[in-house]
Amino acid sequence: MTKFSRQREAIKNQLSCRYDHPTAETLYSELKETIPNLSIATVYRNLKQLEEWGEVVAITTDGATRYDANTHPHSHFFCRSCGSVIDLDCDNSDILEIGRRAGIHGVEGCSSNFYGVCSDCCQSIRNEI
Repeated sequence: MTKFSRQREAIKNQLSCRYDHPTAETLYSELKETIPNLSIATVYRNLKQLEEWGEVVAITTDGATRYDANTHPHSHFFCRSCGSVIDLDCDNSDILEIGRRAGIHGVEGCSSNFYGVCSDCCQSIRNEI
C-alpha cells in the first residue's frame, strides 16, 4: 500500500474531482487557500510521484503540462481556440490493429489526440457573426 501525505492526498483529491486537466500551477493556486504552507515544488514533486505510481497522467500541450486523474486508456481533444483539453472515450483497437498489421511486434497500447475548435468556441464564433 502506498503511503499518502496530507498534501499528496489533497492534490489527488483536487485533481480527481475535475475534468479540465489543470496544470500544477492551477492546482497549487486552488490548494494554497486550504494548505497555506504548500509550495509549488511540493505540488510538482507529488504530481510526479503520482504519475510514476500510475495514479495520474501527464499531458503536454503547447508547452504546458496538464494532469488527468483518468488513467484508463482514452483520447484527448485539444481546442486550438481556448486551450481546453477534453477527454474522448475512444476505442483505439483499430489503431492498435494497424500497428500489428504493419509488423510492429509488442504493441501494448496507443493514444490518439484530436485538434480543432471545441463546441463552446464554435458557438462563440457563431454568436459573433
